[in-house]
Amino acid sequence: MEEKVLTKRKNGMAMMLLFIVLIIAGVALLIAGAVAIGDSETPDPAKVIAVIAGFIILLVSAVCLGGLKILKPQEALVLTLFGKYYGTIKGAGFYFVNPFTTAVNPAAKTKLSQSGDVNSEEKPHKDSSAELFENKKISLKKMTLSNSRQKINDCLGNPVEIGIAVIWQVTDTAKAVFNVDNYKEYLSLQCDTALRDIVRIYPYDVAEGVDTTGDGVADEGSLRGSSEIVAERIREKIQSKVAEAGIEILEARITYLAYAPEIASAMLQRQQASAIIAARKMIVDGAVGMVEMALDRLKENNTVELDEERKAAMVSNLLVVLCGNRDAQPIVNSGSLY
Repeated sequence: MEEKVLTKRKNGMAMMLLFIVLIIAGVALLIAGAVAIGDSETPDPAKVIAVIAGFIILLVSAVCLGGLKILKPQEALVLTLFGKYYGTIKGAGFYFVNPFTTAVNPAAKTKLSQSGDVNSEEKPHKDSSAELFENKKISLKKMTLSNSRQKINDCLGNPVEIGIAVIWQVTDTAKAVFNVDNYKEYLSLQCDTALRDIVRIYPYDVAEGVDTTGDGVADEGSLRGSSEIVAERIREKIQSKVAEAGIEILEARITYLAYAPEIASAMLQRQQASAIIAARKMIVDGAVGMVEMALDRLKENNTVELDEERKAAMVSNLLVVLCGNRDAQPIVNSGSLY
């Protein structure tokens, strides 16, 4: 289905003025003919014809008024004529189209968690004709879809909760209306499936021996550390699925990322243990370097001569002081070391 834009239909104001003139003329013919027929005893055929003509003019004008359409900026209206695709009118303007055409928008009453849609309870009263016409319009604006958070297992099998926001817009109204049943619900479903497909490729955090690019070489890709790359892959995945629906995905962003509640505490302890080990390793490396530096300085300046036993005691004392969790409590030795 290819979109056909009706570009030469912005003559709504001229047609409205014409219909106003025709309505005035029809009313005048009806009144004049009715008065003339009432004053004469025998009806004049010309006067009867004038009354019939006035009625026909009023009827045709009233029907043609249904062909007047007003669109705001970034709005479109998909029209069908007796079941066939007639065309699409786009952009702000006052249009006149075939009055027998019907506007089509299967997603008119679909409410999603996105900009442009307001979640509200069903109104008890019936919608007016103006509200129905407004619902048939298709928005061409950039819209933001924020689906609910999903619980997905990453490539290591750890359950994570993740949410995304997708910025999208309709680029082909004919495909959006006729290629899928409801383009809003279709987009929401494809966002969920694409998110699952991509998240299952990555670990939550950097892990050894994991290939996230598919080139057969382990890399450091992760959901937490490669959020930009993950978001771009999600966008490309969604775009490949919704192209037939006339939708363009402009951007996809991760809005929420965390371990699932059932393993969050265990993973937190694991991260804390990793951080403690890394910190201890750094402290030990620094302490050993400081001890080596102290021994070298003492040897260079000939400050004191230390045998192997005294060096071992000095190294032990310095490592205890530098690597301890608490402040050292010095003990003054007033006697001999032996």
